[in-house]
Amino acid sequence: MAVTGILLVLFLIAHMLGNLKIFFGPASFDHYAHWLRTIGSPVLPDTWYLWIQRAVLGTALVAHIWSATVLARRARVARPVRYAHRPKVHGSYAARTMRWGGVIIALFVVYHLLDLTTGDLNPVGDPRRPYANVAAGFAPERWYVTLVYTVAIVTLGFHLRHGMFSAFRSLGQQTPRGEARARAAALGFSVALCAGFLVVPFAVIAGLVR
Repeated sequence: MAVTGILLVLFLIAHMLGNLKIFFGPASFDHYAHWLRTIGSPVLPDTWYLWIQRAVLGTALVAHIWSATVLARRARVARPVRYAHRPKVHGSYAARTMRWGGVIIALFVVYHLLDLTTGDLNPVGDPRRPYANVAAGFAPERWYVTLVYTVAIVTLGFHLRHGMFSAFRSLGQQTPRGEARARAAALGFSVALCAGFLVVPFAVIAGLVR
């Protein structure tokens, strides 16, 4: 679960940074998108790198969900009989909704691919015009798309915050001071990543990207 989580987080960082190139204008963003299709050339034919990346990330996502399922089952087996009395545990919202958050994120990934990768749900849907696809996909009249995107990204933020904090704890941050630092680092990273993703659709709504 940790290995697949790290792999997915690294992709999210790269994806977020790439999205921000949209603020450099259509030519720069379209050139970046075209470059992604030619990574590995001439050793690899065009788009092969993207398909390899999608296969790896898809496998990592399935393995991440499978790992979560296995851990949940092990927890139930370890305590087959429910507690007669269980005191209330003060856990975060993210910790209590980790599994549902993962389901929401997985469903959003499917929609996101159909919108901005295959173009089936995008008003433009032209792979040669990625800048136009993004501008049309988050146009003000499609506010509901931005709303769904925002909910998914915020859910991702909660998921990342709890996941990173748990990882830090597993790596030995057990002291009160270490716990506070781990919690702050997880929160700071999650907020920064969410802001990096959300700034694009809201820039389209505000007319900064069109």
